[in-house]
Amino acid sequence: MAKIFCIANQKGGVGKTTTSVNLAAGLARIGQRVLLVDLDPQGNATMGSGLDKRALALTVYDVLLGSASVREARQTVEKVGYDVLGANRELAGAEVELVNLEHRDRRLKAALAEVQDEHDFILIDCPPSLSLLTLNGLTCAHGVIVPMQCEYFALEGLSDLVNSIKQVHANLNRDLSIIGLLRVMFDPRITLQQQVSEQLQAHFGDKVFRTIIPRNVRLAEAPSYGLPGVVFDPNAKGSLAFVAFAQEMVERVGLPAAKKKASSRKASSAAQTTPKRQTPSA
Repeated sequence: MAKIFCIANQKGGVGKTTTSVNLAAGLARIGQRVLLVDLDPQGNATMGSGLDKRALALTVYDVLLGSASVREARQTVEKVGYDVLGANRELAGAEVELVNLEHRDRRLKAALAEVQDEHDFILIDCPPSLSLLTLNGLTCAHGVIVPMQCEYFALEGLSDLVNSIKQVHANLNRDLSIIGLLRVMFDPRITLQQQVSEQLQAHFGDKVFRTIIPRNVRLAEAPSYGLPGVVFDPNAKGSLAFVAFAQEMVERVGLPAAKKKASSRKASSAAQTTPKRQTPSA
């Protein structure tokens, strides 16, 4: 039975998609079966996983509206080592179309139930707002991973997110909780970031992941080549940190460590070739 986690933060630009694709790649590298669900109409997690969102015949939009199953819409991307349920701009229309449908906040939960035995982890990349799309993700998740920068405004936004999660827990999903806070884009040379990091640890204790993701140029470059940093440059500091984070996640949820699979080896070999830079979509 897969463990389902949302990667969420109501503040934009905090590294949700970078966390999603690199955690998925890191988990795949240590032998876990992973499905990444892109719930953001921008489709960045889809593109960052090596898929062209403009060429997808079926997406999470079709799954939410019931015109396709997860098995039909998901894509196995060998070069990154995990499966992807992609998204594109069509998903923006789902907000309006879901309003009049029954169980509009539980449609993703029902769809994922059919494939839970086929994966160890299902990661959901949520948009930066408490929309109906995010609500679908939170309703089916066992927990929330919160990536955040160690800055003052990030602390301000965190309180809003915690309140939103409490509301969903009380009304829609009694299993939902914050699994942990992940410090990303961390620069130890900046005193303020060190101070905020210490405040997080003092207030949230073991809810703060031990792993810290450093600010890293190779992680920033990777999306332009349509790859997670873990695959694009496995030896970069940021990539190694995400693999360590994947191992910490496996330990935290109590899953046994899996043997390295062929897909992980393919992802590793794909990283040795020079990928082509993607052209941004209009």
